[in-house]
Amino acid sequence: MNDVMLDKMTGGDKTAITRPEHVAIIMDGNGRWATQRGLPRSVGHKAGVEALRRTIRAACESGVGYLTVFGFSSENWKRPDEEVSQLMSLLRRFIRRDLAELHRQNVRIKVVGGRDGLEPNILALLSEAEELTGQNSGLNFVVAFNYGGRDEIARAAARMARAVAAGELTPGEVNEDVVAGFLDTAGIPDPDLVIRTSGEQRLSNFLTWQCAYSEMLFLDVYWPDFSDSHFQAALEAYGRRDRRFGGLEPVSAVQG
Repeated sequence: MNDVMLDKMTGGDKTAITRPEHVAIIMDGNGRWATQRGLPRSVGHKAGVEALRRTIRAACESGVGYLTVFGFSSENWKRPDEEVSQLMSLLRRFIRRDLAELHRQNVRIKVVGGRDGLEPNILALLSEAEELTGQNSGLNFVVAFNYGGRDEIARAAARMARAVAAGELTPGEVNEDVVAGFLDTAGIPDPDLVIRTSGEQRLSNFLTWQCAYSEMLFLDVYWPDFSDSHFQAALEAYGRRDRRFGGLEPVSAVQG
């Protein structure tokens, strides 16, 4: 990222005012990054894993509490079988190679998304990552895997319906907090900032419920090129936004 781009995002002031507690990222553009270079899409996905490693380190160093990434959507199964297989292989290698290091860094891993129908070896890896790091107290690294926002809400509604049928919940008790408690992300604060790379400007079914009041930042950079400077500039750009949550005054002004 050059100085002109950085100044445009931060308003020319490199000092952050407010840091987000929760940053969510749609890691987009691996395939196009590779295509531009005349390389197979699989090379782009491998480069994307390196970008993820850089971003986790940057999040740890910046003091962000939660980092959520869109690892694999429930719609990605529609991609060619060969590409899906390559993505699953990358997931296996990432967990086997990086899990011990993330554990040493005190990172706590949480996986959200549907698990029905996943291969047993994938389920075992996801469970291993969560169980090994479950007591850690550093960065909360949330991986949205086999995840779709609408699917999550539908599964939550089904769980609430079963609770009502069992007499554990009445329709009159259902409110936003109750619904949030039935989501995959129960106990996780909503994202303050959502970053999407590649220049696309949509959520693509990512954290549909949770992003109601998130700040959005769309970057014209493919995910494999996402760097520490991009991450820091995004945090600084967030710090200069006024979050009103439907009110008339910025939250910072009300609190301060």
